[in-house]
Amino acid sequence: MIQYDSHKWLDHFFAIRGSLVREISGRVSLCVAWSAAVVAFHKYVVPVGMPIQLHTLMGLALGLLLVFRTSSSYDRFWEGRKLWGGIVNETRNLVRSASVYIKGDPALVARLTRWTAAFPWAAMHSLRGTEGLGPQITELPPAEAQEVIDAQHPALAVAGKMSDCLGEARERGLISDIMLTSMDQNIQLLVDYLGSCERIRKTPMPFAYAVHLRRSLVLYCFTLPFSMVETFGWTTIVDVLIIAYTLFGIEEIGVEIEGPFGHDANDLPIEDICETIHKNVYAQASI
Repeated sequence: MIQYDSHKWLDHFFAIRGSLVREISGRVSLCVAWSAAVVAFHKYVVPVGMPIQLHTLMGLALGLLLVFRTSSSYDRFWEGRKLWGGIVNETRNLVRSASVYIKGDPALVARLTRWTAAFPWAAMHSLRGTEGLGPQITELPPAEAQEVIDAQHPALAVAGKMSDCLGEARERGLISDIMLTSMDQNIQLLVDYLGSCERIRKTPMPFAYAVHLRRSLVLYCFTLPFSMVETFGWTTIVDVLIIAYTLFGIEEIGVEIEGPFGHDANDLPIEDICETIHKNVYAQASI
């Protein structure tokens, strides 16, 4: 994710990275070239102008479609951020409780902390279709770490290791059944949050909606020169450039943020969140 000061316009007004200019430049350029051809044909061959009322009415419907598209995408983005905020809170709560109630066995607390710190990294890799347990993998038992990586669902396997630590603490009499249930609730919530993230990742916008919106955008932008050429002449090229940049840009923003768990410039800073969790839980457990 790109960090910026929203009060300083000039700091990011001309920025390219993250602005989606590269992503839409091909579509916009093609639209502008087509506009130039339409204007030239209108001026030197035969008039091809058409009434502007059609595009006025179509523009209203297209605007509503784009608003719904970006609003739905931002809902997915913000829900993803809230879910990762929940992961931050539950990992902190789990290690905080362990540091107090299992302090009689520092080695067990350290083991639980290391697996807890590994969970967000495993969740991140699961959402991205990669594998790994983060930088603290070297601090985990090699055989267990490899077992987790080879598991069908590594993040769930990490949660199982965390539950094993709590079960061992209960067997040793370090915590009661009530405390075991309370602390295991933190782990259950971590799995719930991951499941909700997977729901976002595996459920894209409905195909029919995406296709219809893009077809409408193409039809609108590529027929727009016909309704503007009689009034604006060669200025139609500039007008179409501005309109196409705006409309294609809005649609691309929706595409960029609807899946917030990837590597794009506008995706969530999951690596930073994992690093924060790592530092916080290690500090709590005094590792």
